[in-house]
Amino acid sequence: MAAIQENSLSLIGKTPLIGLNRIHPGPGRVLAKAEFLQPGGSVKDRAALRIIQDARASAQLSPGQPVVEMTSGNMGSGLAVVCNVLGHPLIVTISEGNSPARAEMLRALSAEVILVPQVDGSPGRVTGADIRAAIERAIELAQERDAFYVDQFNNRSGLRAHEEGTGPEIWEDTDGDIDAFVSMVGSGGTFVGASRFLKRKDPKVQCIAVEPAGAEALTGNEITKECHLLQGAGYAFVPPMWEPGLADGFAAITDQQASDFRAALAVEEGLHVGYTSGANVCAAIELMKSGALGSDPTVVTILADTGLKY
Repeated sequence: MAAIQENSLSLIGKTPLIGLNRIHPGPGRVLAKAEFLQPGGSVKDRAALRIIQDARASAQLSPGQPVVEMTSGNMGSGLAVVCNVLGHPLIVTISEGNSPARAEMLRALSAEVILVPQVDGSPGRVTGADIRAAIERAIELAQERDAFYVDQFNNRSGLRAHEEGTGPEIWEDTDGDIDAFVSMVGSGGTFVGASRFLKRKDPKVQCIAVEPAGAEALTGNEITKECHLLQGAGYAFVPPMWEPGLADGFAAITDQQASDFRAALAVEEGLHVGYTSGANVCAAIELMKSGALGSDPTVVTILADTGLKY
C-alpha cells in the first residue's frame, strides 16, 4: 500500500491477518482478519464500496442521487464513508434495538438516521421481525426520495466483494496454508464470498458457518432464542444469498461465550472488537480443539467490527 492514499476509500480492503497467539498458543494457529481497521469500522465497508461502485457503473445510481438502506449499523457506516466521498446523500433505517453508538456514528458521518420501533426484540437484542420492519421502512423511503435502494441481503455485489477481495487476501497472506475458514453469518456475503474463493483454490479447506445459539436457522434447528447479543447476525432466517453446499459444518455460540471471548481479545490480545468477533474466535478455537483438522492446523476467522460501536 502506498504511503499516501488518495482518499478514505483506499483504506478499504487489504486488512492484515493477526495471530491470536495468547488466546491460543498452539498447537496450530488461529489467524484473525482485522476488518475493524477499515474507515467505517467493520467488514461491511467492503460490500458497501463494491455495491455503490457497481451501481454507479451500471447507471442504477446517478451522480448525486440519494442512497437508502436498512442497517444494524455496520453496513450503514460503510455506506456513509463511501457516499460521503462519492457525493451521495445517505438515509438509513435502523432498529431502535441496535446499539445507540452505531446510530451516533452514522449521524457523525452525516447520514440521515431513521429509528424504527422494535417489533418483538429488546434493547441490544434485535430479532428477524425487527429487521423486516426496518427493511420495509427503507423500501418506502427509497420510493419516496427517488433513491437507490442497496438491499444488502439480495445484492450480489456485496458477495462479490468478498469473493474477489477477502478470500484472495486470506489465500495470499497464508500462502495457501489454510485448513479452515470460520465466519458468522448475517447477510451471508462474507461467508459465501470468501468460502467460494477458498474452495476453488483448495476444496479441502473446511468452511464453518457460525450462528447464535438458539437462532440456528441455517442448520434447520428450532428457533428458541431470536433475541441475542450478536447484532448483525443470526436473524433466525436463511439469508437469500446462502449457498448450503459451501458449509462443511456449523458452530452455535452462546451470548456468554461471545462475551467471554470478546473480553479475552481485549485483555489478552489488545483488540477491542464486537460480539460477533468474539463468537468467531470462540468457534475457531472450538474447531481447533476438536481435533477434526489434525494436529497442527491453521484456522482463519474474521474480526468483524470495532468494539467502539457497542
